[in-house]
Amino acid sequence: MKPIASRANPLFRQLFKLQGAAGRRGEPAMLDGVHLCQSWLDAGRLPLHAIFDEQRLDHPALEALIRRLPSELCVSMPPGLLAGLASVDTGQGVIFIVETPLAELPARIKETVVLLDRLQDPGNVGTILRTCAAAGVRRVIAAKGTAALWSPKVLRSGQGAQFALELHELADLLSVVSRLDVPLVATAIDGSMDLFATDLPAHCAWVFGHEGQGVDAALLAKAALRVRIEHEHAAVESLNVSAAAAICLFEQRRQRKARG
Repeated sequence: MKPIASRANPLFRQLFKLQGAAGRRGEPAMLDGVHLCQSWLDAGRLPLHAIFDEQRLDHPALEALIRRLPSELCVSMPPGLLAGLASVDTGQGVIFIVETPLAELPARIKETVVLLDRLQDPGNVGTILRTCAAAGVRRVIAAKGTAALWSPKVLRSGQGAQFALELHELADLLSVVSRLDVPLVATAIDGSMDLFATDLPAHCAWVFGHEGQGVDAALLAKAALRVRIEHEHAAVESLNVSAAAAICLFEQRRQRKARG
């Protein structure tokens, strides 16, 4: 394992420069922590670089990662240097630098997909990605203005869900709608049906919109179905978008399983 001892080291300078753009605009992503790094390896992928805290190399979780990696991919550095790269204050002693997969959008979309319309909160985006993976949705398409799907905060919230999904970013969702062979279903308050009183299609394209503005009006106009989640308390106008997405996706899954 190659040691890095100085901020003047060319690789450290390259990684430090990457921080601000990691996971954005086609730049490599930074996986911070044991769980994300393990999940990346479990998905059958190797990192470009695996960076370890030189003072924690005998930690069992880090030892297990090191055994799974070619030695030429591994570097170590003092904890002070590693902290300069970490995206969290209490790092776990390992960061992977990875090349993010580029998924090709199919000419026709026939399965259930999720469209993200300008969701800005990384926590919401990562939680929805995690929900998609858990609910069996394989493809997520994000519009321009959505938090970067491979950014550090979205990765932490997604907890490795990205590795199980086909992800597309900076998409023109109106153009995507023209590829759909399944109905478009939108969450909305006005002109909508109660989710739990609606016979949901077995496959559809769900669109979840901006935290404050909701789904764009042009996309709403294309929706074959609008649904809402009824509330017990009138003071609650709408649910958090990630909570709403989880309810919608698992209600669709429940109905599909009930039909056999």
